[in-house]
Amino acid sequence: MLTDATRQRDFPALAGTTYLNTAAESIPPLCVGDALQRYFADKTRGMRGRDAHFATVEACREVSARLLRLQPAEVAFCSCSSEAYNLLASALALGPQDEVVVSDLDFPAGATPWLRAQPAPVLRRWNSVGGALRIDDLVPLLGVKTRLVQVSLVSFYNGHRIAWAPFERAVRRLAPQALISVDITQALGRVELDCAGADIQISSTHKWTLGVHGGCIIGVPAAGAQRLTTRAGGWLHLENAFAADRFDRAVSRTGAASFSVGMPSFGALYALNASLRYLEAIGIAAIAAHADPLTARVDEGLRGLGLQPLCPWEPGNPTGIVAFRHERSAEIHAALERDEIQVMHNAGRLRVAVHGYNTRDDVERLRRVLAGVV
Repeated sequence: MLTDATRQRDFPALAGTTYLNTAAESIPPLCVGDALQRYFADKTRGMRGRDAHFATVEACREVSARLLRLQPAEVAFCSCSSEAYNLLASALALGPQDEVVVSDLDFPAGATPWLRAQPAPVLRRWNSVGGALRIDDLVPLLGVKTRLVQVSLVSFYNGHRIAWAPFERAVRRLAPQALISVDITQALGRVELDCAGADIQISSTHKWTLGVHGGCIIGVPAAGAQRLTTRAGGWLHLENAFAADRFDRAVSRTGAASFSVGMPSFGALYALNASLRYLEAIGIAAIAAHADPLTARVDEGLRGLGLQPLCPWEPGNPTGIVAFRHERSAEIHAALERDEIQVMHNAGRLRVAVHGYNTRDDVERLRRVLAGVV
């Protein structure tokens, strides 16, 4: 994806380290820092800077929509995926007569709002088998009471990528009243999205998109805008925020726009606009073509050392994540850290994430250190 020269130019922070932890935190290119400097310069203009602020939001909406394969009017922003999911819960206003399906490979932000709701809907869990979600195990969970099916396109836990087309067909056939919500945080910027037909897409901005904290992308196709309009208070999303009747009623914009309830996190959106345009210029297909073989090499290397990845590698459905467990995980992690190799370590699980800025040398270095420890 990058030459040695452009890698050093755009990602000088990668010098001297092997960074394989993008699923947790990305290393932004320098253009993101430049964008944050522009935000600061515009902010120092006070109220006059708002024209540039809102123009950048619209530019970010445009590029986000292209990558989500939606129209700009179908895309909005809030501060993080947790906020987005809580706003989604407010839009659905589910009760004890309703059912929500989540998977055991989902990030907590997508699953816990339904546990915290009062009154709470019935929560049904789609359990993985051997690290993968099987459609046959989903089918018994779907029915006329199902109102929402929440999944991650790529799991943060082990990198499993859902087989989208058969999944969507099963939901539409067996749960005709259900909405499909998909977390694309571990996919956007790394794999070509294949979740057409989702009712809502949600993504954080500080991982594979190479942005910073404080942002979240929400995509809601216009066809489902009425059903996915939040019931939140605020002002930016209201049609009558400053009208004479503002204390008598609150009229919300519909769909994605209803998720932008307050002042945008301008700094995060300046950064996201720059990072998404950087990725778009390279091309997500080019990123995947470069990084997928490296991820496959990680999987192969683990198996060669007798380590069992938590998710089977699927060449036809690739992701950027390979994870494994080991009883000596802390020792392995410490050895990697000593050699300036960064991966995620949590509760006995080690997770390796390969993005477009990684190289074959990164992967071989990881393999050598693991071989020395294991």
